[in-house]
Amino acid sequence: MRSPEALRLRQTLRYAVLAAFLVVAGSPCLAQSQSEFASCLARLQPAAQRSGVRPDSYSRYTDGVQADFSILDKLNYQPEFKLPIWDYLSGLVDDERIADGKAGLARHAEVLQRIQAAYGVDPATVVAVWGVESNYGRITGKYPLVQALGTLSCFGRRQGYFQGEFFAALRILQRGDIAPDRLNGSWAGAFGHTQFMPATYERLAVDFDGDGRRDLVDNSDDALASTANFLRKGGWQNGLPWGVEVRLPNGFDSGLAGRTRKRALGDWAASGLTLADGRPLAASGLAASERVGLLMLAGPRGPAFLTTRNFDVIYGYNAAESYGLAIAHLSDRLRGGPPFAAPWPTDDPGLSRAERRELQTLLAARGHDIGEIDGMLGDRSRVAVSQEQSRLGQPVNGRGGQKLLQTLRAEGGAQRPAGR
Repeated sequence: MRSPEALRLRQTLRYAVLAAFLVVAGSPCLAQSQSEFASCLARLQPAAQRSGVRPDSYSRYTDGVQADFSILDKLNYQPEFKLPIWDYLSGLVDDERIADGKAGLARHAEVLQRIQAAYGVDPATVVAVWGVESNYGRITGKYPLVQALGTLSCFGRRQGYFQGEFFAALRILQRGDIAPDRLNGSWAGAFGHTQFMPATYERLAVDFDGDGRRDLVDNSDDALASTANFLRKGGWQNGLPWGVEVRLPNGFDSGLAGRTRKRALGDWAASGLTLADGRPLAASGLAASERVGLLMLAGPRGPAFLTTRNFDVIYGYNAAESYGLAIAHLSDRLRGGPPFAAPWPTDDPGLSRAERRELQTLLAARGHDIGEIDGMLGDRSRVAVSQEQSRLGQPVNGRGGQKLLQTLRAEGGAQRPAGR
């Protein structure tokens, strides 16, 4: 089996050879592809019109648009480096995000109260989605949606799905809810403070401030209310906790675990489960008849949770259990709740974003080219981490954790960056 470093090097060399070929050949492949893109857009116009996009709108918003073929690399990319759950959560639910979220709760208290009255979703849950999706509106995506979704409608996998989102984006522009130069988002088409796909926007976005526009890009009131509406339509039950952390008895049958394998809370209690602090499950406030599933994302040695239907609603926002747990845990922390009681089953815990920036600063001080110090441990940072791990005799896996950070701290040679 090739190491991650070898696979990354091979991919880099392959891209270099392709780039050299295009330069020498005058980029005929690229020119041909742009021509194919223009032809594809022309072919899609009748279907767009049947979906409600007027011919003049289609021409206005697609004329001159060029395909962005870098998006296809993202569509087809199979990540070689998968974050352990403790790394994933340490970056998403850290002191910075908790502090920023509490500030957001205070700053938007009045509108969040009105949102709860209208949709029955508590402020902490809505703000937790906002924090995880876009870091409270700071990171909403840079890709023009017409270009991105147009490219994905004509090339690569799932063209039919992306064509539906492409037409929805054009209808959003046609209605005038969002200006063309503001409709930017992720490479896959999610946009705004809480990252709605265009078709989801059409179904569930709301004009909460009554200005006649459903603006999820520049209007946080509309975005937060739309998120609450999404959760309500997904089946959110006001007042029902998303779940509780629990302690498993010795010899527990892990085969019973599974978010969708629900049993009555009383049945779990009869199986020997307690709350994380040892109290009986009845102290959770959930009814004995409440049907809940057991979520164990790191096996029986890690934190375990009994999750309700409201967790399933959060899961529906972005179908990943790790994502759902990040939202759920952040919402608890915003209410003043504690960290998880059980530790993750690792001797090398993950890093917060501030600690990741510190690690990048220490790596840069040692001469590594890691690019911007942004708290995102991307390919260049992982290469640098691997080199330092090799130098220090640590397992070489490209993962930045507490062990490496503490070792580099002890060696000194760089000032820790201030939080930002």
